[in-house]
Amino acid sequence: MYRRDSLYGGHVIMLGPGNEAAAREAFQAFPQGLQAGGSITPENAGYWLDQGAAAVIVTSYVFKAGQILADRLKEMQALVGRDKLVIDLSCRKKGNAYYVVTDRWQKFTNTVISPETLDYFSRFCFEFLIHAADVEGKCQGIAEDLVVNLAAWSPLPTTYAGGVRDLSDFLLIQELGKGRLDLTVGSSLDIFGGSGMKYSDAVAFNRQQEAN
Repeated sequence: MYRRDSLYGGHVIMLGPGNEAAAREAFQAFPQGLQAGGSITPENAGYWLDQGAAAVIVTSYVFKAGQILADRLKEMQALVGRDKLVIDLSCRKKGNAYYVVTDRWQKFTNTVISPETLDYFSRFCFEFLIHAADVEGKCQGIAEDLVVNLAAWSPLPTTYAGGVRDLSDFLLIQELGKGRLDLTVGSSLDIFGGSGMKYSDAVAFNRQQEAN
């Protein structure tokens, strides 16, 4: 369905064991159309690219005890190439700042989302995926301040995720993000059991944006 509707750049995230077969089927159904995430390491990154993933997404592997592991970033970039690497900087708010979180968004790192952080990570990848983990899956509205900051600060194509309820949030992200952000939506879609948005409406919105 995604292949038919030319929805490139979606994310297949393997949350826990036992879903590798389903992921393989997804990549083989839409070769070079979807990105692979979930416990990606140098040992398995090449495998998922060989299965048809367009890129691999890393988060937890490049952090340890809350600190950035520069050697691992360089290792992943050298292995798959900058043009095949997406860095997931999903975050949660603490005080007035958003901190990158790892291990299924349960562990705070010491890394704050900032112009400097985004500039640093941009040297290793071609795209950012950033979930606002505090609102993710709740379908109760987006993290507006994060959207504004990402649009102002990110030097790379960036996909925002988290809290999208319906088409009005698509329009709000477009407005607050000044047209600089992509977005991903899941829980509110009818194809995933949601009631906020029809898949066909999301596809139509995407096609309209591409036409513009």
